[in-house]
Amino acid sequence: MVKGNHSTVTEFNLAGLTDKPELQLPLFLLFLGIYVVTVVGNLSMITLIGFSSHLHTPMYHFLSSLSFIDLCQSSVITPKMLVNFVSERNIISYPACMTQLYFFLVLVISECHMLAAMAYDHYIAICNPLLYHVAMSYQVCSWMVVEVYFMGFIGATCSHSLHAKSAFLLTILSSYIFIVASILCIRSTEGRSKTFSTCSSHISAVSVFFGSAAFMYLQPSSVSSMDQGSVFCVLCYCCAHAEPPIYSLRNKDVKVALIKFLEKRSFL
Repeated sequence: MVKGNHSTVTEFNLAGLTDKPELQLPLFLLFLGIYVVTVVGNLSMITLIGFSSHLHTPMYHFLSSLSFIDLCQSSVITPKMLVNFVSERNIISYPACMTQLYFFLVLVISECHMLAAMAYDHYIAICNPLLYHVAMSYQVCSWMVVEVYFMGFIGATCSHSLHAKSAFLLTILSSYIFIVASILCIRSTEGRSKTFSTCSSHISAVSVFFGSAAFMYLQPSSVSSMDQGSVFCVLCYCCAHAEPPIYSLRNKDVKVALIKFLEKRSFL
């Protein structure tokens, strides 16, 4: 009989963010607060866009989908992490771990595709405004959103697709090279400012998403201890999903829609 290791993995022990008991409660409260802000903010953004007819445009259609992806992505990781802060044994079963990893990959890849789709939307709106309503019709936008989630599931099934993140960044950057060139051709300062403001929310989303990824993966090991590095990495990950509702509130259309929405509810 051939000797060998025939054991099977049934669960994993999770190291956690820190082994210091006095930090467990503060970290639990911190990440619970971030998660509540993320859930309430993204749900509010989805609801606001859904009930505000003048926000039914491709840009806000994509933003609503981005909020949904961020909401789901945060919910895949954060609840289990919060449970581990108050549990004596930090374990996760093998099926639960694989399921969590699969949906994490689905949502990360979907977010990359969504940011690329938003960059294309801005490119058409600024560089080819006369063709915008044809190129970005409701049917086209709907198919693009379907493609985003389809590619997320396909990419997660072939998990090596996660390494294509730099390719999506190049697509977004190339779109904005043409966008910036078009903006610089606008003679009036007011026109340039108004055009740039339409891209500001997407630029913020791209900066936070890829910036947090760069911080997590490119941080030198000598900068901080392992505990501090883990906390900051997870903090960047969690905060990134709370960004869309926050920076969207700077948008004039979103502010007007929010005021009208609250006024309608006040009369009910």
